[in-house]
Amino acid sequence: MMVQTHLTSPVGEITLQASDKGLSYVGFAPKTRLPEGTNSHLDQACVQLTEYFDGQRKRFEVMLDTQGTPFQQAVWRLLCDIPFGETNTYGWMATALNNPKAVRAVGAANGKNPISIIVPCHRIIGANGKLTGYAGGLDRKSWLLAHEGIKITQ
Repeated sequence: MMVQTHLTSPVGEITLQASDKGLSYVGFAPKTRLPEGTNSHLDQACVQLTEYFDGQRKRFEVMLDTQGTPFQQAVWRLLCDIPFGETNTYGWMATALNNPKAVRAVGAANGKNPISIIVPCHRIIGANGKLTGYAGGLDRKSWLLAHEGIKITQ
């Protein structure tokens, strides 16, 4: 059964949704409203996100239950390899996926990441070193990067 809960954070209210298998959504504007409730995945994610915002966690360890194409899944897995406090680019991701011409496809997959913060798409910046789009808004992306010790000029 899918349920959702909410977490108040320094970047605003976060909605979390999960199945019995794992988290399916973490973000700011869910497309689907689910019954309010909790399960072990939501409880664990809320604890870990609170630790992250308190500066006590740099890597998340939660089960995910995301729906996407094999390419999207590969992009989202690669995002999890970008360490706390570091950034990278769509070009780097395309090359790491052995498809250097797939920069736009990587960007599109990144934009469909359903697990904000935990799958750290906020760590992707433009090749010019500037902020690129973020589903939660550039103000939130800037805050998250600064929280991780990264200063980016807009």
